[in-house]
Amino acid sequence: MLQPTMPKSWRRESKPHKFCPGCGHGIALRALGQAIDQLGIQDRVIFGCDIGCSLLAWDFFNVDTVQTHHGRTTPVITGVKRARPELICVAYMGDGGGYAIGSQHLVNAAARNENITVILVNNAQYGMTGGQMAPTTLPGQKTETTPYGRDPVLTGPPFQGPEMVAAVTPEGAYVARGTVGKVRQLQKMMVRALQNQMEGRGFSFIEVLSSCPTNWRTNARETWAFLEEKMPKFFNIGEIKIPVAEGDEDGQTS
Repeated sequence: MLQPTMPKSWRRESKPHKFCPGCGHGIALRALGQAIDQLGIQDRVIFGCDIGCSLLAWDFFNVDTVQTHHGRTTPVITGVKRARPELICVAYMGDGGGYAIGSQHLVNAAARNENITVILVNNAQYGMTGGQMAPTTLPGQKTETTPYGRDPVLTGPPFQGPEMVAAVTPEGAYVARGTVGKVRQLQKMMVRALQNQMEGRGFSFIEVLSSCPTNWRTNARETWAFLEEKMPKFFNIGEIKIPVAEGDEDGQTS
């Protein structure tokens, strides 16, 4: 049954999403959908999703969608954008797909300033495969492969993706880190990232801090505390790089 009050990009049959209870993916995708509707670009959007929990978004939107191999969403969306530059191309992935197997694609697409928008969900572990350590796992965090907690001496500290992207992109890039705990701020970031692509400025990247109570093995209170208190200690929330024309001389907000 259609829901007339729902935004256009959400108009499919009424059904719940496929993510686990408490998962932040649904919130991140809602912010993206609202941004698409706010800009009125539904008929121009190509949405690419990675293997992992992000693949469950393949039928979330009423837009053209492509599902890629693990870690390959960035180059696939880059190819689509180069072939059809008039389209608004979005690559959606998890921290494993973007910072582990797909890190080389992310770095090089950013360095080339490809005119695409990349959204990466960071829930500090590999979600779909059972909760193993990811590049973003916090020091001391217990996962299936770090049962005694992550040791930074052995595995390094949590990966700082937006900071890396900001360092290699030219002046036209937009880079930010949001959180599903601050939806309005996140939606504004989504709008700016899409606008940056629409204006032809180049690469846009948003990391979204997200929750995973299933693999964190946390109740509602513990989940919120991990998202709102522990993660921001390692991952600074806010706009990290904005286009020079919209910001100060060096394009930095901090």
